[in-house]
Amino acid sequence: MPIQRCNQCGHTGEVLDILPGAAVACPSCKGDAPVYDTTFFVRRLLQQYGALHQEVRRLRALLPDPAAVQQATPAQGSNLAEIDLHNTSALTASAQHAPIVEWFRQRKIEARPVPEAVETSGFFDEIAVEIGDNYALLNEVVAKIRWGQRKDVPNFSLKLSDYSQKDGQIINAFCKRLYEHTFLAKYFYQKQEKVVRVTLQQAAPVRDFFAGEWVEWYVLMKALTLLQERRHTAACARNLDIVFDNEDLHELDVFMLIDGAKPVVVECKSGEFRQDIEKYLKLRKRLGIDRSQFIIYSPDLGEEQAAALSNMYELTFANRERLTAHLQSLL
Repeated sequence: MPIQRCNQCGHTGEVLDILPGAAVACPSCKGDAPVYDTTFFVRRLLQQYGALHQEVRRLRALLPDPAAVQQATPAQGSNLAEIDLHNTSALTASAQHAPIVEWFRQRKIEARPVPEAVETSGFFDEIAVEIGDNYALLNEVVAKIRWGQRKDVPNFSLKLSDYSQKDGQIINAFCKRLYEHTFLAKYFYQKQEKVVRVTLQQAAPVRDFFAGEWVEWYVLMKALTLLQERRHTAACARNLDIVFDNEDLHELDVFMLIDGAKPVVVECKSGEFRQDIEKYLKLRKRLGIDRSQFIIYSPDLGEEQAAALSNMYELTFANRERLTAHLQSLL
């Protein structure tokens, strides 16, 4: 059946009893519209479609490869403003770690992130911040727990009458929170005697936390909070394994890549660290980062001691007060 196509209004339709080649009034606009043989019309339509398709392919070939663009300009990290830092799995995503992996790859170093090490939907991060912010008071509780775990002594008690009323209330509330969040197996407060009695939790993640991982959590969360407040993007990792081309393996306690450009390493110490200073000096030089961006953090360092060590060695030593101030100076 012939097809009529109006060049004025675009009307297209089949017609009856009219031979191809004729021109008849368009039923839509009343203008003259030619009538085509159906086979001829379809063939011409396919020819035009083919020509347009080839032109689209030619133009697409001129555009850059999206994958190449992404590789050339890797993401800078997470937009921290959109994250509840103390309750998120967003930091475990491979896309969050990708800028870190790429930063090390460019230096011929293999980076092996541990996604679960930055999972904050549990309570490790919150308890760590509470310990770190109240370290002078709560350190005794942490020390008792750590000692009991090392010596396999499952129970201990705290006489709150040995503290001021305010400090005793803080310690009691802290122990109760530890129990509620399963960091302690048992908790009981004898109100009349003002004695807290606890039984230790023996689960491996809790043992590791009090053995020193709480310091890593504390540094990570304080740094991310500061970056969030200052509206910086950042990629972060904890317990990051890096492998050099000679197969030397090192673990970085906390690593952050700020705004896709500035690396910061923080090694966290809850005990002795003096024997490791030479190792960290060599590692900093191999990574090729400035001394201000390689930090040795210990909550037990005094102000004068941290300042003196920073002057003696090409590293930055920090306690809680100096850590925040130093990170601010890097932004």
